[in-house]
Amino acid sequence: MEIQALEHERRMKAARGDKEALEHAIAAAELYMKAASAAKTAEDRRRLGRKCKELIELGERLKARTKGTTADAAVRRPVPESTRPLTTAEKTIILKASRLHGHVFPPWDSAPGPETFSDAGDTPYTDPASFSLSAEQQAMVADWLRPTELMSAAGESDEVLDQLMTARAELDLAQDLATDCSVVASLCAAARHFGPNQDSLLAPLMYPYDHKAMRPQLSRSGKYVFRMYFNGSWRRVTIDDRLPASKTDRTLYVVDRRNPRLIWPALVEKAYLKIRGGYDFPGSNSGTDLHALTGWIPEQIFLQSDEIELDEIWNKIKKAYDERNAILTLGTGNILPEEEEALGLVKEHDYAVVDLKEEDGSHLLLIKNPWIDSLVWTGVGSSATLKAHTVGSTKDGASNQFWMVFEDVLQHFDSLYVNWNPALFSHRQDHHFRWEMPDKTEELVFTHNPQYSVLSPSGQPVWILLSRHWQDGELDILRQRRAEKEHAHDGGSRDSSLAIVSKQLGFTALAIYATSPPGTRVPLPDMSHRLHHHLLVDSPNILLRYQPTPGVAQTLVVKQSELPLPSYTFTLSFFSHQPLTVAPAPPPLPHSLSVRGAWTRRTAGGSPAHPTYYTNPQYSLTLPQPSPVTLVLSTSTHDLPIHIALVFPPRTPSSSSSPSSPPSPQQRVTSLSGRDILAASPEYQHGGTAASAPRLDAGTYNVILSTFEPGQLGDYTLRVSAAVPPRLEPIPADAAGMLRTPVPAGPQHTPCPIIIASSTIRFLAPVTLVRQTRLSAIATTSPSSTPGPGVVATPPSIRLSLSLGRPGPHATILTTAPRSGDFADLTGTPNTDTGTLFKGVPPAVGLRTGEVDVHPDTARRAAGLWVVLEVRGGYSGDGGGSVGPEGVVVEVLSDGVVTVGGWEVAEGD
Repeated sequence: MEIQALEHERRMKAARGDKEALEHAIAAAELYMKAASAAKTAEDRRRLGRKCKELIELGERLKARTKGTTADAAVRRPVPESTRPLTTAEKTIILKASRLHGHVFPPWDSAPGPETFSDAGDTPYTDPASFSLSAEQQAMVADWLRPTELMSAAGESDEVLDQLMTARAELDLAQDLATDCSVVASLCAAARHFGPNQDSLLAPLMYPYDHKAMRPQLSRSGKYVFRMYFNGSWRRVTIDDRLPASKTDRTLYVVDRRNPRLIWPALVEKAYLKIRGGYDFPGSNSGTDLHALTGWIPEQIFLQSDEIELDEIWNKIKKAYDERNAILTLGTGNILPEEEEALGLVKEHDYAVVDLKEEDGSHLLLIKNPWIDSLVWTGVGSSATLKAHTVGSTKDGASNQFWMVFEDVLQHFDSLYVNWNPALFSHRQDHHFRWEMPDKTEELVFTHNPQYSVLSPSGQPVWILLSRHWQDGELDILRQRRAEKEHAHDGGSRDSSLAIVSKQLGFTALAIYATSPPGTRVPLPDMSHRLHHHLLVDSPNILLRYQPTPGVAQTLVVKQSELPLPSYTFTLSFFSHQPLTVAPAPPPLPHSLSVRGAWTRRTAGGSPAHPTYYTNPQYSLTLPQPSPVTLVLSTSTHDLPIHIALVFPPRTPSSSSSPSSPPSPQQRVTSLSGRDILAASPEYQHGGTAASAPRLDAGTYNVILSTFEPGQLGDYTLRVSAAVPPRLEPIPADAAGMLRTPVPAGPQHTPCPIIIASSTIRFLAPVTLVRQTRLSAIATTSPSSTPGPGVVATPPSIRLSLSLGRPGPHATILTTAPRSGDFADLTGTPNTDTGTLFKGVPPAVGLRTGEVDVHPDTARRAAGLWVVLEVRGGYSGDGGGSVGPEGVVVEVLSDGVVTVGGWEVAEGD
């Protein structure tokens, strides 16, 4: 014990501040007190007592100097815990998340009593759980041995047993055969918080713990209990003290090179690896590991981002590190093999930051490679001007530590992981939820995303931590991908961090939106209303910091991409300085329904610039009462440009049917003008889009879903929301179940009139019915409408109708296209319109009349049923050929057999 006290005195003198010196002074005083009590001679008792008194007096002076300082206050503030009552669903989530890798890790209820660790005699506790090993590890394992068996050569005296839990010198942890660089880097970075002091993070982490000696205590039963935070709760992790002994001098667990008999780091490592799947753990990141070990808030700072501000980040982390409010680790990216050797850095590897300082105007980090035989930074290409002994030099002879200037860190490392002391905040609120992954067609919209309304009374910072719960399926994916990686091994590093395989686990992100009404659900990503966001990342933990708008509810959206499993559970933790009001965000409109469909080769008609636009999927939307309406369209083909148009339905004249005919079903829109469009989404957007109308009268409307180009295929989901229950029904595809009968040309060698640009000519074609028939007419451009030699092309305008009786004062026009009665040119634009149907998109080529029901007797009494095509302008020439409109094809669509005669020419205007 005296030797340990001397070591604390040495560390006290080398301490970087009064706070750290005080911790070592207290530890040394307590050890001298114990040593004095156990001394065998009076002289030793007096000598040790004097040392104890001197250190107590020194400690009082140090305490007086540190009392009330910011660092002391920050460390000793209470850690906030969520006191929000959980719903039954949330309690179920937490309980189900207790099962992992065949084990049960129940939520933490209370610390285990001393009887849990009392002497078990000849039957020490044995954990029934088995720990998986990689093939390389299995080849190296001799047996699983208890600490006394591992240290048998040193005997089992009290002094030897005490060394199992007491560090005689500063920790120097290292990793060998285990593939858990992130775990060992985490332990190295947190070592100063695991020291023998009142604020040690080991005290609430590991049981049994000697609070007087301020260190872990040896369990006589061989059982150890750990309190770790994962899957939304502090949980109980129980292990025995057996460790995998190696056949060689290499180790399968973390070792302390300065304290070779110290085993508590290996026990912490074993407990953590139990919840992560075993010693063949495919890897993680140190921010995630430290979150589980300490509960401190993890943040990943991407050092290669263009938004990085060097001085801002340095000042932030330096202040927090000095105040013991931050634990720092680093991760490299995919460094080329030749760069690894030249730089002394390992690709896709995690490092610990064990000190920060400013020297000669430079910002320096002391970085530790957790490998036992590690590469260290060579200083090649360093951007700093430093003393020769500074860059790459080690501390206290540690061969795996090196100083590096912050500019070089930004250049050679991908990520800085910061774990923040949650005691920086006074309030915490946890919410737990299950997320069933949406259909692929709804991945790019927010119709199924978890969303929360967040209301802060002030503008003070709020931190939101999203934590994805671990589950067995993820470990299976990691192991499979790692096996594939090793099978195609390219000579890279021996260790695999999560960076190699984590992208197989998908990505998540958080975003804050301003909504109307405030705090309601967001239908899809909208840059104009997004206030704060975090990029999609492959880590299970995401931290979003933001400044709220005081007194105004804002909407938090959880986003995902490529999450491979069908369902997940998550926890959202809100950290703040004042109480927040957080609840699931309500929808702005209470009633919703959705339908799924697809653009196929027959229905992918393209934009209004194409004659096939009206073949796109159409739906009838019925509202029983006036209501606002929102429509959200999304597709599984993420790069597919899509559009929604909400339009008036076609009119069906009541005179077209016999009195006994059934009511007409909803008809497809076959022509449009600007006045028909009630609402439309922005011009063709990729993957997802939305349209809304602030108020629609009760009634039925048509919805047209289109892609930009004909033939662009993909599945889609359409979701409609309203203030009243809407009804949405598909309208059968164009001519679905109907016969198509083209209008033939007139008799050969009948002179075709010359159409002058300012004149109008009327073409007529008789239609003969056998029985009552529903029919319409459609006009499109001819596949080959190029005029012959000597013919001058002038774009014609047309009007298409179905008429009872030959056109004249006694005829009845049943239906007309365009519906307005105006002429439309061959691009479909009514000549009274100056714009286009959709902003920046030319209109369609082709017209279609509405559907009408006509009985043969009705047609006979009216002197026949006629297709009427009126053409204004067009091709001028010398006539000749068959009678018919040049460049236009007209067909009759009917649900029964009809006969259509050839074109006749009627009088023109």
